[in-house]
Amino acid sequence: ITRTIPDGLRRAVAARDRGCAHPGCGRPPSWCDVHHIHPWEDGGETKLSNCVMLCKLHHRLTHHSGWTVRIHGGLPEFIPPAWIDPDRQPRRRSLPHLAA
Repeated sequence: ITRTIPDGLRRAVAARDRGCAHPGCGRPPSWCDVHHIHPWEDGGETKLSNCVMLCKLHHRLTHHSGWTVRIHGGLPEFIPPAWIDPDRQPRRRSLPHLAA
């Protein structure tokens, strides 16, 4: 069991998220880290359903400003802190290949 993201898993996260998954961000996978949604040090597994691709800015934001990340329907969702959205409505980044 490792905290390090294996190359195959990084490719799978990049294929799903297409870069930083935070709503409104367009940074490519090469600029991103893979973040454990449930922290590794708290028992979170290093697997696709517990990982999301984030650029450095949004990685820090996720750790320090109250945003919550979850995988819902196979895709990452971001729940803003109450000071941004009192209803805490989940948000997803729009992806051109998923647009109707």
